[in-house]
Amino acid sequence: MKKYLQKWKELPWYFKNIYFAIFAFFVLWMLFFDSNNLFYQWKLSKKVAELEEQKEYFTKEIEEVDALKDELFSTDEKKEKFARETYFMKKDNEDVFIIVEKD
Repeated sequence: MKKYLQKWKELPWYFKNIYFAIFAFFVLWMLFFDSNNLFYQWKLSKKVAELEEQKEYFTKEIEEVDALKDELFSTDEKKEKFARETYFMKKDNEDVFIIVEKD
């Protein structure tokens, strides 16, 4: 028993303080055992960063599609050119030849 009392007296003051013990318990609980612990928050922040990158990508894609749409619906000639190049459409008296290049 005297050994334990001696060890207790050798401890720094902050380990003997009840408020420090409660605070340390609270910090450990919040870091490791709580449902919103540190690891879960880290995982969520990674997911948010990934979603932000996807948002930037899709915003850029939307801008490109809007520009293409504006160009496409500007005149009838551009509509015809788009249909011919993209969907290989043709007039009745025409033949379409598709040339595929091999690498």
